[in-house]
Amino acid sequence: MLRKALMALVFVGALAGAAEAADIRVTIAPPRARVERRSVMPGRGYVWVPGFYSWDGRAYAWRAGEWQRPPHARAHWVAPRWRRHGHEWVFVEGRWR
Repeated sequence: MLRKALMALVFVGALAGAAEAADIRVTIAPPRARVERRSVMPGRGYVWVPGFYSWDGRAYAWRAGEWQRPPHARAHWVAPRWRRHGHEWVFVEGRWR
């Protein structure tokens, strides 16, 4: 019984995550990424997550990089990116893997 309840929670969580990830498509190519200076690492175990351009509905907006703690010891950051798809650019969100 407990196992079924846990499986249901995992399934609902996966659906909620999929619902949040909107498919962002833009017909204007993104600008080149900015060169950023990293601030001093705030402590052991932090990883630098570089900045990227997001789409705010009207134009590209720069999101500055930051230091983050990975969710677990062997996690690594997969950076967000803009992927060309025909005449559009599709945003692929970054994530911990």
